[in-house]
Amino acid sequence: MSLVDSIRNTLVPIHREGYPFIAGFAGATIILGYFWEPLFWIGLILTAWCIYFYRDPQRVTPTDDKLVISPADGIVSAVGPAIPPRELGLGDKEMTRISVFMNVFSCHINRSPVRGRITTIVHKPGKFLNADLDKASTENERNGLLIDSPNGEIAVVQIAGLVARRIVCWADENTAISIGERFGLIRFGSRVDVYLPEGFTPRVAIGQTAVGGESVIAEFGGAASAPLVRIS
Repeated sequence: MSLVDSIRNTLVPIHREGYPFIAGFAGATIILGYFWEPLFWIGLILTAWCIYFYRDPQRVTPTDDKLVISPADGIVSAVGPAIPPRELGLGDKEMTRISVFMNVFSCHINRSPVRGRITTIVHKPGKFLNADLDKASTENERNGLLIDSPNGEIAVVQIAGLVARRIVCWADENTAISIGERFGLIRFGSRVDVYLPEGFTPRVAIGQTAVGGESVIAEFGGAASAPLVRIS
């Protein structure tokens, strides 16, 4: 492999949603640095962080219909029963919710955890509490997708966080979506919840690091129990 190929494989693509913000950070850096040099270096660091934030790496996604894949990079913050958002029309019965919390250094591209057809997309205005709090699921601004998958209806909810102020979703209702396919992002710290019907086994535990589009978070039809874990 040549040096050029090595460099090309090391560089991570930047999603186009980040271009205006990167340009804004870079422009402000040049202007402020003209008046005071230390501001230039501070702005340069912030510009580099903005580029890093909007990275959009390729992922190797398992395509088995029995598997549910993490919709985001981050830390698994919840695995347990919860009532799904009412606006999605799933009723008042509890479903199992698996939450992945993204901090400001996580890759914020969101991916579909399953394949299927998007039947509903609903945006709900709300607060901007810390997305790691449990009540953020019901009180924060959010955007929910309902996917009719081979294993039943699965909800994916993008939740804005304390710093996040914009949820982006470029998916459309009544369209097919593939497992691992990009459908949106949330800017600057947030969370994604996945609500699952009966008949699955969790494959992650609270505190585990998940990789969006790659990590298996649940499995339908799995005979084994949920994994035992240890912190080391």
